[in-house]
Amino acid sequence: MRVQLGRQLLDRQIVDADGVLLGKVDDVEFAVDERGLPYVAYLLTGQGALGRRIGGRVGRLLVALADRFTEEASAPLRIPLRQVARIDSAVRLRARADELPRPPVETWLRRHLIDRIPGADRASG
Repeated sequence: MRVQLGRQLLDRQIVDADGVLLGKVDDVEFAVDERGLPYVAYLLTGQGALGRRIGGRVGRLLVALADRFTEEASAPLRIPLRQVARIDSAVRLRARADELPRPPVETWLRRHLIDRIPGADRASG
C-alpha cells in the first residue's frame, strides 16, 4: 500500500476515541523493519515537530519557542501508528487522550501557569 503522506497524514486533525481534538499531525517518524524497509512508526504533533518540518527561520523560531516552554528539547508528542483506528477527514485514534502522554508544551504551561491560577483545580479539562 502506497501512502501519500502529504495528503493522507500531514496537517490532519488528530481525534481521540472520545472525539477530543488532540492537535494536528505535524510530522511523522520512520523506523526500519527487519528487511530494511522504512515504515511510519509514529505521528508527531507539537511546535518542535512542526518547526523541524517547516525549516528555515520560521521553523527555527517554532523550535526555539517549544524549547523555551519544555524541559525536554522541543520533544513532540509521539503517537504510535498502532494507535490509529482509521484515517478519514481526521486521524482517529483507538486511545483516549488521558491514555496518551501530554504534549510537553501543555505540561509546562499547566505546571508553570494554569495550576497557579486560583480555582484552576476545579476547572474542567
